[in-house]
Amino acid sequence: MQKIIISMKVAVYSTHKFEKEYLIKANNEKHNLLFIEVQLSLATIALAQGCKAISIFVNDDASQNVLEKLEETGIKYISLRSAGYNNVDLKAAANLGMKVVRVPEYSPYAVAEFTVAIMLALNRKLIQAHNRVRELNFSLDGLAGFDMNNKIVGLIGLGRIGSLVAKILHGFGCQLLAYDTVVDKELAERYNIRYTDITNICKKADIISLHVPLTDTTKYIINKERVVIMKKGVMLINTGRGSLINTRDVIYGLKTGQIGYLGLDVYEEEKALFFEDHSEDILQDDVIARLMTFQNVIITSHQAFLTDTALKNIAETTMHNLDSLENNTKCENELHQT
Repeated sequence: MQKIIISMKVAVYSTHKFEKEYLIKANNEKHNLLFIEVQLSLATIALAQGCKAISIFVNDDASQNVLEKLEETGIKYISLRSAGYNNVDLKAAANLGMKVVRVPEYSPYAVAEFTVAIMLALNRKLIQAHNRVRELNFSLDGLAGFDMNNKIVGLIGLGRIGSLVAKILHGFGCQLLAYDTVVDKELAERYNIRYTDITNICKKADIISLHVPLTDTTKYIINKERVVIMKKGVMLINTGRGSLINTRDVIYGLKTGQIGYLGLDVYEEEKALFFEDHSEDILQDDVIARLMTFQNVIITSHQAFLTDTALKNIAETTMHNLDSLENNTKCENELHQT
């Protein structure tokens, strides 16, 4: 006999227009969803008053101080609408008796395809070409790119997303190098991938793409020491987490010409910027302002995941997780302190 779903009140922080209809449909009127547009922080905890659970996104603050205040408010469950959970203090959550769940996989294809799209846009200078044509400038001067075929691509991280990037680039005829803590021999044989270390990737790759989670050991995995040993004019792509690269060190690489192309869908200080319209504001972040002055840089606002398939999967998994928590049934997506 199927267990009846018990409804609970859920504060959905960082609600965006692009996801709201998917969440409402997946919920199917089971839970009382309180949509909150602002991010979770110490200043916004009171908005979850009367709720048993919160749902948060990638830039919400679920640090120890915030969790302690949430527990005092009566919050028992934290449901992430993301795969990454570096913004959650799992140890503090465990000590407070809070359960934390996530969406481990929503559409790795979305991120992988977007990663390659940025590579192609940078390589073939599509942004510059589009802007020129809009100004009736049909000159091709300065728009030459390179063949992807036979280029050496280094993939740092070969999990769900990284392996799909490898599949796509194998189709282009790229030579693939990879670094990962786990060696997948079948994957390596299928796409002719050679596993190696990060130093070797930096020295040999024409293109480097980051696909590792953000942890204490991967923070600033790309820094000045690694930038200076990269191939002159290397293309660097980050669709993972902003703090995988030291942005100031990458700017140094751009200024010296060591980095010839940079594609970022994430930024280490994105919390104060991304997902919001700041077109009427004065930009206060001098680092991203400097990045935006380079013609060979593409920055997007953490949109690699943004497909209808991914949004549907995120919403459905989020509601499944909430159902499991409230019904006290085992949830395969629960996070535990390691």
